[in-house]
Amino acid sequence: MSWLRALKATSRSGLTVERRPLEPAVAARGALGLALVVGFSLALFGPAVAASSAFGAFQAAIATFQRSWRPRPTLALASGASLAVSTFLGYLTGAHEVLFLALLLSWTFLSGLAWAAGPTAGIIASSNVAIMLVTVTLPTSVATAAGHAAVIFAGGAVQAALVVLLPVRRWGAQRDALADALAAEADYARRLRHDPVAPFDPVPLMTARSAAAVTPRQARRRPAELHGARGLAERIRPVLASLADPAVGVPEEGPQRDRVRELLAAAGALLDAAAHAIRHGEPVTVPPPAVAALRTPDTGGILSGPSRRAALRLAALLGDVVETAEPRTETSPREAPAPPPEKATPGAAGTTATPASTGTPASTATSLSTGTPASTGTPASTGASASTGTPAKPPTPAKPPTPAKPPTPAKPPPPAKPPTPVTESQARAARTRPPLVRLAPIVAANMRAELRPDSPILRHAVRVSVVAAAGYLLGAVLPFGHGYWAPMASVMVMRPDFSQTYARSVARFGGTLVGVALATAVVQWGHPGTYLLAALAVLSAFGMYLLIRTGYAAGQVCVSAYVVFLLGMDGAGVTQTVRDRVLLTLIGGLLAMLAYAVYPAWETPRLRGRLADWLAAVGRYAAVVTARYADPVGSVSPDVREAVLDARAARVAWQETLDRATHEPVRHRGLSHAAAEQAEHALAEFGRVAMLLEAHLPERGAPPVPAAATLAESLHRATERGAKQVRERREPQWEDLRETVTAWSADPPDHFLLHKGAVLLLDALDEVAVALADSERAR
Repeated sequence: MSWLRALKATSRSGLTVERRPLEPAVAARGALGLALVVGFSLALFGPAVAASSAFGAFQAAIATFQRSWRPRPTLALASGASLAVSTFLGYLTGAHEVLFLALLLSWTFLSGLAWAAGPTAGIIASSNVAIMLVTVTLPTSVATAAGHAAVIFAGGAVQAALVVLLPVRRWGAQRDALADALAAEADYARRLRHDPVAPFDPVPLMTARSAAAVTPRQARRRPAELHGARGLAERIRPVLASLADPAVGVPEEGPQRDRVRELLAAAGALLDAAAHAIRHGEPVTVPPPAVAALRTPDTGGILSGPSRRAALRLAALLGDVVETAEPRTETSPREAPAPPPEKATPGAAGTTATPASTGTPASTATSLSTGTPASTGTPASTGASASTGTPAKPPTPAKPPTPAKPPTPAKPPPPAKPPTPVTESQARAARTRPPLVRLAPIVAANMRAELRPDSPILRHAVRVSVVAAAGYLLGAVLPFGHGYWAPMASVMVMRPDFSQTYARSVARFGGTLVGVALATAVVQWGHPGTYLLAALAVLSAFGMYLLIRTGYAAGQVCVSAYVVFLLGMDGAGVTQTVRDRVLLTLIGGLLAMLAYAVYPAWETPRLRGRLADWLAAVGRYAAVVTARYADPVGSVSPDVREAVLDARAARVAWQETLDRATHEPVRHRGLSHAAAEQAEHALAEFGRVAMLLEAHLPERGAPPVPAAATLAESLHRATERGAKQVRERREPQWEDLRETVTAWSADPPDHFLLHKGAVLLLDALDEVAVALADSERAR
């Protein structure tokens, strides 16, 4: 892409206002905290202290809007404390130009490295530097500076207290992440009806997994529905793919395919219902047609073999999802399932079609997995919905229902026990996130790891520190006054990647032009008093909080007006014209854009490396899965789980790099966008086939398939060597795998899927090689 096209694309992106759901209650809470802090400080200490405290409360409220899984009060306190420290240190060195410049360089360098800890830390650190440039001009002595730092922290503490006292959608971010994962599964099920090999984006599942990591304190308070459904969604995805894929045994057309489409539609409806319930904390409204489709007795007569087992497994897992999504407290025990009636009649599918009891109705989960009608009674039993094969004998009324037998068991498994309350030790055993006080050594280690020449984070830290210092010096020598507008604009718009830096620079200039013009006109023509200016500042902040998710340009209009009104309370900057402020903002944006052009961190040259990483990771995943056919350990295998997570992380890293590289004005250097798209599709297909193999892993104690060990070794060697060849810009070869597949053509292993899977894996790798070869020839 040329520079002109890149500038057009990033400008259009920066000025775009997206239609996003607004959060007026959260915005009003942030504005209320700001109003309380400003009003109190203004009444007791005067406009200068009120301005400092307002910046603390303003920034703390912004921190609570970040996409972070940590408690919102923690984010507000961390923001207020870090801004207070920045302001105090800035004032101590502010009287000495050289010392302040050294502090500015080091502080901005550390704020750039803070992106190694994640976007939330990077955004808070960058905002602290930008606001410090303003607040250091307000105090007049060391004691006053300490007081300003104290009220800044108090502003953050007030916002944290309001989050606790006026909660809005407790666990809202975690609920949204889990609901998005279930909704993605529902969409995947619907797409499989029309495309049996449809791709699936693992990002929602990875986001939900990240959201499931909680601090020990959160683990004791988390609603129970937020930690069970994620694991079920992980297990449903391969079952959906296995049910839909023609390679497993269901023809592409005919009665079996029609039945599979009905099951997939029902799965989509139930997953959507569970997602809605989890998102809003409401009971699950089960669609009756979906339940009827899943418990119809025709399934056993239409489907057979692996497809029938997949259908039964899907019904059982969906029952578990419906049960888990029911809102309840973490520590409240769930009711044991009602005992089934004494008599039952076998259904056509080989399941037990038990009529609904006239006493206590059966649960929805039980009805999905065993064929009983759904009810609206007590929550379902986890054990009752774990059926995977042919049913067990009906249990006696005095005991909980017995899970169904596997296809060829020696004897039935023991009865499932009713669920017990979650204890504190079980809460500690959940995925844990270190508390904020223990996070410092982890963040320091991540920042040290970025101190290497090829690190985009290090390059960003160098750029932002040099630009901030240059903007500060330039603003000091220009005859505009209040030159902090230039470095403040630079620090706020700069990001580690090209697209965001340029898009935010354009958006900030446009938003500042409108916001400063409106606010300055109000100040100079209306001459509002101090308290009216404070009210206008709070109103501007409310607008910023309300529009924060719609785009940077819209929010920047309100931020610019907020700064003008706030500084106008003390008479600071009232004489500065619109022209001066806009020109300084333009200078800051141009410095940021020029810095990236001179010292870039392009993602385009990294595409081959990311593709090679993904190839190696997904190859290891396929190799680990196939190795388990030679050494059966059951469906729960830690090494398989670790391999699939590594493969997903490598795929997401590739997708993020590709997205950033799309608008970069850099030649592709051997990997065109068309080749990247083709290679991505091929590796996604490779991962899908490996997932099908995982869905049919043999149970522990099943007869091993010795030939699978040869396939696993071939996969590992071929993909590792192929990844190395991709990095070295050579055409990858898969001879080890090809020899194994060729040998199996004459003597295939005794398994319905292994040979088909090996052929499909080789075809996907060949497509990767073709994509890379075509890209090289096109250069």
